[in-house]
Amino acid sequence: MDLQIDGKELQKFIMVGDRVLIKPKNQSERTKSGLYLPPGIQEKEKVNSGYVLKVGPGYPIPAISEDEPWKEMKEDVRYVPLQPREGDLAVYLQKSGYEIEFNKEKYIIIPHSAILLLIRDDELFK
Repeated sequence: MDLQIDGKELQKFIMVGDRVLIKPKNQSERTKSGLYLPPGIQEKEKVNSGYVLKVGPGYPIPAISEDEPWKEMKEDVRYVPLQPREGDLAVYLQKSGYEIEFNKEKYIIIPHSAILLLIRDDELFK
């Protein structure tokens, strides 16, 4: 699935629920031995990797209702946070994601459950 999005800034994107926005790593057009790969082969790979750009709030937790009539009812939504952080390298299942294009760049939106592995190097941000 390919979706074209017109807009100015990627920072205006708000991820919903357990979704993660990933910028795929540039895939090599050649094999290690030097053979060129057609574009269809790269798209059929089951596992891919990329950098996490945005992370949704997580899985919502239902509000606990209190049966005391004098207390004010609040609908504060709380979330179980997700593991990925911005800047992590994620290894994910390719067919679980949705590809979008923004400013002629390709991005993938995947659910948290499609992430197989995260590589976090905290020294990159120091």
